[in-house]
Amino acid sequence: MHTAHRTHGFTESVIRGMTRLANEHGAINLAQGFPNFPAPDVLKEAAARAIRDDVNQYAITWGTKRLRDALARKYTEWYGMTVDPESEIVVTCGATEAMASALLALVDPGDEVIVFEPFYENYGPDAILCEARPVYVPIAAGRELDLDRLAAAFSARTRAVIVCSPNNPTGRVLARHELEGIAELCRRHDAYAVTDEIYEHIYYEGKHIPIATLDGMRERTVTISGASKTFSVTGWRIGTIVAPQRATDAIRKVHDFLTVGAPAPLQEAVAVGLETLGPDYYATLAREYRARRDVMHAALVRAGFRCEPPQGAYYILADFAALSDLPDDEFARWLTCEAGVAPVPGSSFYSRPELGRTLVRFAFCKTEEQLREAGERLKAVGGGQGR
Repeated sequence: MHTAHRTHGFTESVIRGMTRLANEHGAINLAQGFPNFPAPDVLKEAAARAIRDDVNQYAITWGTKRLRDALARKYTEWYGMTVDPESEIVVTCGATEAMASALLALVDPGDEVIVFEPFYENYGPDAILCEARPVYVPIAAGRELDLDRLAAAFSARTRAVIVCSPNNPTGRVLARHELEGIAELCRRHDAYAVTDEIYEHIYYEGKHIPIATLDGMRERTVTISGASKTFSVTGWRIGTIVAPQRATDAIRKVHDFLTVGAPAPLQEAVAVGLETLGPDYYATLAREYRARRDVMHAALVRAGFRCEPPQGAYYILADFAALSDLPDDEFARWLTCEAGVAPVPGSSFYSRPELGRTLVRFAFCKTEEQLREAGERLKAVGGGQGR
């Protein structure tokens, strides 16, 4: 099948489209999830030093040795995982490329990939690019995963299930018993768990449990993470994959032909960050994001939105049905152009647009000052505008 046929029906990224609209109208951009505050000095200094030291040419395709070694140590220290840096790690151009490379390497045409819904907008298209069929299973903020419904979604064609916890866009942190249920189904059906753990250090309730640490899952889990959210460097595009060797061999080949490799000096800088920043850094990161969450959630509730405070990540998926009769895309545009606050239309996180027609997502990875200003602007929404 030609690529043009596989991409028929795709639209441009709704999230990045909202960023452009925010820029055009001078709105506070709470659509795209990039921080507006600086990265840790130790990373910036390490990046500048690497460039001055002429670390400017291709790195090893699957990642510099220093970064792979630092990642292996991190997974051991944080999660008790034994990882071979020579055969079980791939450094990619962001977690987005990591997900695409993993699925292209492991999923064949005609396979099925289970996607929890609502989902980060790339997951469905990634499955389709593999000529696989995405199978959507609902999981809402504030509700447990229906394991019976999930079991019914598995079939003889199921090759993988994509797990994102803490979740974008709902903020859900999956509990151990939910992860155990997913793991049992993967073992029973000989399927991979492909996990998006990019928000692993940004959580407010529960505990981050990599599904790879559960019984029988190390050999059937592809663990994806990266530096973007943890170190506030979304533009550096340093993603990571930890997987069993047989999967890593295939992923490295796809990654090589997709991007050759991630930026060499920035890999060195991320390695320095992993080597240097200790538990206090990660505790502070979560604590400061909790404060931002509380500011944003209070502002949304005050403005008349209905929403749950997220358990992790830095997004709030909010229902605006009490404020406007507009569909989500029109309401998001109105909020951006007239109120000066840009969200993402909720339908971009669902397989069928009607499922998200009363929802918008706000990213609170901004300074508290900017979030308070957004809250002031949102006060006008409570008057019933946008109907």
